[in-house]
Amino acid sequence: MSRTVAALALLTVPAVAQGIAPKLVPPQGSTLLGRYTAKGVQIYVCSANGSASEWTFKAPEARLVDAQGTPFAKHYAGPTWEANDGSKIVGKVLASEPAPKADAIPWLLLSTQSAATSGALTGVRFVQRVNTSGGAAPTGACSTVGTERQVDYTADYIFYK
Repeated sequence: MSRTVAALALLTVPAVAQGIAPKLVPPQGSTLLGRYTAKGVQIYVCSANGSASEWTFKAPEARLVDAQGTPFAKHYAGPTWEANDGSKIVGKVLASEPAPKADAIPWLLLSTQSAATSGALTGVRFVQRVNTSGGAAPTGACSTVGTERQVDYTADYIFYK
């Protein structure tokens, strides 16, 4: 591929997607809605696995803010994102890539379903989770089935229509 063709190909990918694994880039024609920083926890629960026990993922709980620090949405089980105006989307993982940081949850591309007919998240079709830090499951066995542990994490969520 010539340099010119390669440069033109890069221009067709949204700027925020450059440097992200190709399988995590939304389909061509997707339009960037916004990029938000999340801070919260990944919740794990101690579950029985045969005669042993292990930590299994239960749900996230996080708040998303824009570049100015203005609250935008909350993120919880589903996975669900609910904007401050009440609009909601629920995601389904399409692709996953290990995070560059060892203790971080994976980077993801999710497809979405909109549950609202108006609002900030109406029409959102894809969400990327990138730049994760923390949130990985606790290591080792857990001692009491049903015990929950919250692990701090941060991530960037990028929404596309």
